[in-house]
Amino acid sequence: MKGWADFRAVKQAVSLEMVLRHYEVLGLRRRRDQLAGRCPIHHGQREDSFRASLGKNAFHCFACQASGNVLDFVAAMEKCSIREAALRLQKWFAGSMPIASMERPQLALPEAQAGQLVRKEEGFNLPLRFALRGVDPAHPYLAQRGIDYATAVEFGVGFYAGPGLLSRRIVIPICNQGGQIVAYAGRALDLGPPKYKLPAGFRKALELFNLHQAVGTPSGVPSGPGSKTVVLVEGYFDCMRVHQAGFPSVVALMGSSLSVAQERALLRHFERVILMLDGDAAGRAASQAIAARLSAGCSVGVACVPDGVQPDQMSSWAIRELLANSK
Repeated sequence: MKGWADFRAVKQAVSLEMVLRHYEVLGLRRRRDQLAGRCPIHHGQREDSFRASLGKNAFHCFACQASGNVLDFVAAMEKCSIREAALRLQKWFAGSMPIASMERPQLALPEAQAGQLVRKEEGFNLPLRFALRGVDPAHPYLAQRGIDYATAVEFGVGFYAGPGLLSRRIVIPICNQGGQIVAYAGRALDLGPPKYKLPAGFRKALELFNLHQAVGTPSGVPSGPGSKTVVLVEGYFDCMRVHQAGFPSVVALMGSSLSVAQERALLRHFERVILMLDGDAAGRAASQAIAARLSAGCSVGVACVPDGVQPDQMSSWAIRELLANSK
């Protein structure tokens, strides 16, 4: 491979977590700033042989004894030299990182510029290069949650019995605005913790669940002539139930707080937002705070969900009545 390999700049700008996402390493368990699991280098069977310290940006495998920094990891995965590993990293992340001249020697990027590269990379979730196979949309759990087969198929949700982090869970694909899958959420079938599993490194604050389908679809909600309305809910199943009730323009926060990235997406694509958050203290407080933030840029309505109730626990008729009477 030709070009100048700036080792120091690459190590400053590219984190080990970014590279693990690039290789689609699944099944790693996070504890504080450390990831642990099977070694992706020698594909070992031990569940805890591989350790990655995100704080130190270093890794070690107790089985194959591979260790080092991000350059060493790529060199081991690609079976190449450190220089070739640096060139690969510069190429892989060139679209999001304006790495300084790769054609002439340069000792390092200026400190301020290196920081800028990292911040820019943190501005999006990398699309997955795979899709889970054998997902069953007819699993009884979905019917228990009020999700019919057609809705499950449309959202791509279902029971996954394959290997990995989300084995024997209901998997829910999360897409970016372009419709590319950036993560899967895994819902437990029982009450044991954790209720949901998400892959290490995925930043849900950068996404709105179902935005790719809500943009460009009719809202189904009464509004002014030509206005584009979206219903905003908290969770995945809330979103699916509102969609199933006849309102395809619905997105979920995947929580009860609104991030800056989510706020920008709502204001960019919609003229009116109807808040339909959970009927508990957290949902009421979040509705008030979010309404105050959004009202400067769009019209805001509030559909007051009954006390102690979540939208996914309501019938389609009740959802339609509530949205028709939103304040």
